[in-house]
Amino acid sequence: MNLLSAVLASILTLTLLCVSASGWAAARRPWVQFAGCRYVEQPYNDGDSFHVRCGEKEMVVRLYLVDAPETRLQHADRVREQAEYFGVTIDEALFAGKRASDTVREALRAPFVVWTRWASAGGRGATPRYLAFVEVNGQSLAELLVSRGLARIKGIPAPSPQGTRSSELRAKLYALEGDAKRQRRGVWATSRGR
Repeated sequence: MNLLSAVLASILTLTLLCVSASGWAAARRPWVQFAGCRYVEQPYNDGDSFHVRCGEKEMVVRLYLVDAPETRLQHADRVREQAEYFGVTIDEALFAGKRASDTVREALRAPFVVWTRWASAGGRGATPRYLAFVEVNGQSLAELLVSRGLARIKGIPAPSPQGTRSSELRAKLYALEGDAKRQRRGVWATSRGR
């Protein structure tokens, strides 16, 4: 191994340790529940990441466990990856992203609940995003999106605030995705694969 390879391997190892450490720290934090939250319209809102107001607190939340298609071609590599996953064209993936965004906006017209541990969701914007579970009328927003064929299972695993293991949550999401595929709902309506 030459010096450059060793340095790159060290940097990669340190980066992975830092990311893992922040995830472990967030996993030990208690869940914080915000009830009566409201959706705040913003141009960068999409199906899995959006601005909310919970009482006096405003924040951007990013849903655990799911990834809705992008609404713009700004991140072309990500859109291509999503299109490939769903077996659709880039235009169809972008259209599904718009439908996911519209579905979230509509579903969150009524007050909803946000659960977070203040784990950073990263992102490319300047505003911090926090990973969260969102419940609307007692239903998981992630499950709603997947069941309608408007999101895929992907992202940071976490147990639910009620204690359900991440593996159980993912299994339920995969079952909902399978049903959406069979029923050809959402983006699966035009899928040519998977």
